[in-house]
Amino acid sequence: MKKGSEQQYIDLYEQQRELICRHSSPAMNAPREAAFERFRNSGFPSKKVERYKYTDVQQLFAPDYGLNLSRIDIPADPYEAFRCDVPNLSTLLYFMVNDAFYGRLQPKGQLPEGVIIGSLAENAHSIDGFYNQLAGKDGDAVTDLNTMLAQDGLLVYVPRGVKVERTVQVINMLKSPWKSGEAALMVNRRVLIVLEEGAELKMLFCDHAADDRQFLATQVIEAYVGSGAALDLYCLEETHYKNVRVSNVYIDQQRDSRVNHNIITLHNGVTRNKLDLALSGEGAECNCCGCVIADKQQHVDNNTLITHRVPHCTSNELYKYVLDEQSTGAFAGRVLVEHGAQKTVSQMTNQNLCATREAHMYTQPMLEIYADDVKCAHGSTVGQLNDAALFYMRQRGIGEQEARLLLENAFVGEVIDKIALQPLRDRLHYLVEKRFRGELSKCEGCKLCH
Repeated sequence: MKKGSEQQYIDLYEQQRELICRHSSPAMNAPREAAFERFRNSGFPSKKVERYKYTDVQQLFAPDYGLNLSRIDIPADPYEAFRCDVPNLSTLLYFMVNDAFYGRLQPKGQLPEGVIIGSLAENAHSIDGFYNQLAGKDGDAVTDLNTMLAQDGLLVYVPRGVKVERTVQVINMLKSPWKSGEAALMVNRRVLIVLEEGAELKMLFCDHAADDRQFLATQVIEAYVGSGAALDLYCLEETHYKNVRVSNVYIDQQRDSRVNHNIITLHNGVTRNKLDLALSGEGAECNCCGCVIADKQQHVDNNTLITHRVPHCTSNELYKYVLDEQSTGAFAGRVLVEHGAQKTVSQMTNQNLCATREAHMYTQPMLEIYADDVKCAHGSTVGQLNDAALFYMRQRGIGEQEARLLLENAFVGEVIDKIALQPLRDRLHYLVEKRFRGELSKCEGCKLCH
């Protein structure tokens, strides 16, 4: 019998499996038992497990969190609480309240014919053959926990040849269903994205906490990108220091597809992001970027695995961190080139600034290559701001604090500039500057609208 932090979740599922299933759908219920058996047998990984060596997952899940398994209704209208839109971007705005798709109101503007954006539980007929097919093969304990407890989520389906011109923006809003008390809340959110052949989609996820209390959010995103399809996936976290986020993203790309994945952490407590991306069709290309700004005792861990399964594919990774005070950052990136994946082109770069001696950065770029005709490179740096550059700017009348801010902005700007959407790119430059100035001390709604 497990004696660690996982035992409370094993007991919970055994006692509440009927309630969990009753408030979900057959398609989401189908893989629950298998996920539960895997979780019960393995438990949470320790820091001795390679992919979890920088984050103590057992400790994160140890507190006694409350779950809204009975689906208590949250009456607040998120469209009133969060008027969130990026100026000049003209997004289609949707909300996830905890793990539930908010479907009472729909954004203005028509979706192209055949496109589905809605609740996973209510669109069970559309997820058959896709749900948990990528995540279920991973054997990751957090993914299995999410699979056995998740009751709803978001489905985004774009049929063959359809291009969604407007960016789809989704606000992931954490809000307690209980009116009083300080009970911590655990949320298990699921997202399924399916792009058929030749489809195109741009998505922006924004994570926010509407209550000043402790949250633990697990999230599993599965994205199927068909031949010739294009997916731009941007994720922005602006929560608060009481928030724990554990997110696992699984992406599968087919022939000649393109994926841009950009994840930005501006405010958080403890964040652990995992990306598993497979290039399964020749000519596929992915560009994966990350930007982290952390201070106080914040902790951000990004772990990536990009698998080149077939020839003639390209992958690029660029992750940058700026760590201040006693914050901790970690980046572990692995590129796996399988047998026969000739003509692979891959570049991985991780660059980091530690503004204080108390800040800590762990970096581990890795290449694992089983083909002999490839162009693969990786590199990482950990350092401080350039003293010569600071001296040069101060000699020209720029104060030390302002000079540091300008250099830090320029450092992370390379990641922001990878974003293809100019209005979002401009807004993020503005937000990053405010973050460095200490003006975004807590989440007060979506900062993209201020």
